[in-house]
Amino acid sequence: MPTPAVTGGRSDRRGSGMPGLVGNTPVLHISEPLTPPGRGFWAKLEGRNPGGIKDRPGLHMVERARARGDLPSGGRIIESTSGTLGLGLALAGMVHGHPVTLVTDPGLEPSMTRLLTAYGAGIDVVPEAHPSGGWQQARRDRVDRLLAEHPGSWCPDQYNNPDNTAAYLPLALELAGQLRHIDILVCSVGTGGHSAGVSRVLRQLYPELRLVGVDTIGSTIFGQPARPRLMRGLGSSIYPRNVAYDQFSEVHWVAPGEAVWTCRRLAASHYATGGWSVGAVALVAGWLARTEPAGTRIAAVFPDGPQRYLETVYDDEYCAAHGLLDAPPADAPETVRRLDEKEVTAWSRCARVVDPLTLRGATAQEAVR
Repeated sequence: MPTPAVTGGRSDRRGSGMPGLVGNTPVLHISEPLTPPGRGFWAKLEGRNPGGIKDRPGLHMVERARARGDLPSGGRIIESTSGTLGLGLALAGMVHGHPVTLVTDPGLEPSMTRLLTAYGAGIDVVPEAHPSGGWQQARRDRVDRLLAEHPGSWCPDQYNNPDNTAAYLPLALELAGQLRHIDILVCSVGTGGHSAGVSRVLRQLYPELRLVGVDTIGSTIFGQPARPRLMRGLGSSIYPRNVAYDQFSEVHWVAPGEAVWTCRRLAASHYATGGWSVGAVALVAGWLARTEPAGTRIAAVFPDGPQRYLETVYDDEYCAAHGLLDAPPADAPETVRRLDEKEVTAWSRCARVVDPLTLRGATAQEAVR
């Protein structure tokens, strides 16, 4: 197998010190065995940031809140997280002198809890899920209570804060500088921040850009019913308002076993992988590289590295216990005509993306209560 091509480095940093560690991540060309020889896609390795992709919005949201006066000097930062944004907020709190409280749930990996604690963040674990909004709504409710208990505290509200989206301007410009042209951008979708922020900038440079979203089965973001979800870092049981539905050309849903298979193939072939989101995104990007016309330039954002997933994605006993090693994914996704045509349980795609609230007749206020 030819040596994978890597471009990009850590030159032109934002400055010295801890914030200078964030950004200027490399891109890696991914080909065999996910694509035939001569085909492939470019992966933006956001796991090369200290904590992952959400170091970018963690720092940016805090800096903007401080500039507006929303976050006073020494004020406490309180936010709900499944892990990765917690690392970014811990970094921002350390840089700017703010205590950080992170509200999470029992699904957070023990290794991540230990790491966040080592970085000085306080961890608050909600004991049970919300009856309809799942763990995310339970965490958000707990954040509201903690904000009331700590005068002068501030919540970034990553799901709805436009600063979350704006934080990805540098990532978009890095991709444009590294790849020179992009036809298709593939992003996982959780809060909706990086897919919206990166695509809006790149579309100004490349008006014909197609944005492909990648979600998990059991997530409500694109109109599917909420179900318990094994994968963390993508998907949602609420409707984040940062999701730019009008920007998507299509969406794919991926199951946990399909993401695990792809992560492990990546690890064995390219020495660059990550967690659930990385596996799901790589599966979809590989299919696009196989099926789109030769010469189509595809960029995929890999949000994190593998470290926090050693007890899950890369643990044979865990994967066997959850039936994640039973079979490789299909060669292609099943196609559904509408987001709510049926409940998907394996890799599927829909080329008609709309705000699911228009399908259900709900209001945004009702959705994010």
